[in-house]
Amino acid sequence: MWALGLATAASRTTNVLLLALVTAVTAYVVAAARTDNAPWSRSYGTFLRLGLLVLAIRVVFAVVLGSPIPGTHTLVTLPEVPLPGWAQGVRLGGRVTAEAVVFALRDGLKLATLLVCLGAANSLANPARLLKSLPGALYEAGVAVVVAMTFAPHLVADVARLRAARRLRGRDDRGVRALLQVGLPVLEGALERSVALAAAMDARGYGRTADVPPAVRRATAALTVGGLLGVCAGTYGLLAASGSGADYGLPVLLLGLAAALAGLRLGGRRSPRTRYRPDPWGTRAWLVAGSGAAVAAAMIAAATYAPDALDPPAVPLTAPTLPLWPAACVLLGLVPAVVAAPRSARRPEGETR
Repeated sequence: MWALGLATAASRTTNVLLLALVTAVTAYVVAAARTDNAPWSRSYGTFLRLGLLVLAIRVVFAVVLGSPIPGTHTLVTLPEVPLPGWAQGVRLGGRVTAEAVVFALRDGLKLATLLVCLGAANSLANPARLLKSLPGALYEAGVAVVVAMTFAPHLVADVARLRAARRLRGRDDRGVRALLQVGLPVLEGALERSVALAAAMDARGYGRTADVPPAVRRATAALTVGGLLGVCAGTYGLLAASGSGADYGLPVLLLGLAAALAGLRLGGRRSPRTRYRPDPWGTRAWLVAGSGAAVAAAMIAAATYAPDALDPPAVPLTAPTLPLWPAACVLLGLVPAVVAAPRSARRPEGETR
């Protein structure tokens, strides 16, 4: 929820200074709050490099394929390739203006910041705890994801073991032929583990469902599907910086959330189950989630009284300015670095677990 709040704030602006500030906030929180020994904690760098790649591709496309943004400051004139008549509106090469490059840079930086926010969520959120918190209606989906996450390391280990065995026998372990010869034993081992796991899960009662009336099942499906559609439509309207969608976005989002939660609660009756050591939602969780929601709400509100500062025009070229109150609101995203930082694992000398 914290990462989605920062991503919402990033989607409301094209100011490069604000986007850089959002990226800096996510980087600081990840550095302060992540657990270094967790296997998922190192994904932030991957998303950061992916964001830089997206930014570079967006700028290169604007230079090579042109941009609809008019401009008067010519940076370079590339050789233009003539295209047939059916390709009107598309050009290869030609005049490259500073306005078009700046517009592409802002647009690509917004998408890169969204990817960085998702990378922060992947680095900080424990997937096992996330799956454990799924409602009862999504019980089967959670079990499937857990099984997939458990089997993935086994597949990698099988591939490495079989390739090492081929090298010891003097055979090539690269190429299409080697891949086919390695893939068959890997698939056979995966099927054997799947059958054994299915038998063990069936013996332990997985997949058992309670007897629910047909009317309740239909109501559950209608509420869940309708609620999710409402959440999608409301989120789109809430993220729209202008137009009629910005007016109905929040009410539709709230109605969709209410309907989806009601459907998930009804659907939970099909899979009655208990939770072993349920994850409590305490003060730290409220502060972390609330900081992200506060950043998103403040940025949405800032779009009404400071639209030029959040979305500076590309024509004419102007230097970006850092608006005070939106920047201060983005700094609220630093709250998890204080309240959710991992406690020291060191123990006093002589103390045992």
